[in-house]
Amino acid sequence: MSVPAGNSAAVEARVRAAVEAVTDSFELMPCDPALADTAAFCAHYGVDPSESANTIVVASKKEPKRYAACLVLATTRLDVNHAVRALLDNAKLSFATGEETAALTGMMMGGVTVFALPSDLPIFIDSAVLSARSVVIGGGSRSMKVRLQPDVLRRIPGARIVEGLAR
Repeated sequence: MSVPAGNSAAVEARVRAAVEAVTDSFELMPCDPALADTAAFCAHYGVDPSESANTIVVASKKEPKRYAACLVLATTRLDVNHAVRALLDNAKLSFATGEETAALTGMMMGGVTVFALPSDLPIFIDSAVLSARSVVIGGGSRSMKVRLQPDVLRRIPGARIVEGLAR
């Protein structure tokens, strides 16, 4: 289920190709890697947190490990204990570690996106993300973000829109 790790440019190229496969209307936003975390990014680049979304990788605690990528607005909190647990039909879940996330996606935390993920990794998108005017998401590395129209997220192969994924 893992994606080959690569340098930032290779990961960004995979992400750009995946975005271009579903839309031709998006903006790539270069980012200082030191400012890639959501609060710092939004404050420095003038992005409203209600138009920023985070991709969070969740992992089961027991073997065999199960993972999912969840996209939620920066102004909300992922409901791991109820919503994600029900979706993965798993009793014990936690946030994936940085090492697990990198091994699984080829991306570092602060740059993880719902684009260019392994095809067998479930992708859950909180329905509230679709109500944003536009949304800024990770670009595959800590050096890039992607701004796009939220409805484009519906076109990601295998992605599932979930009501109440976040609170």
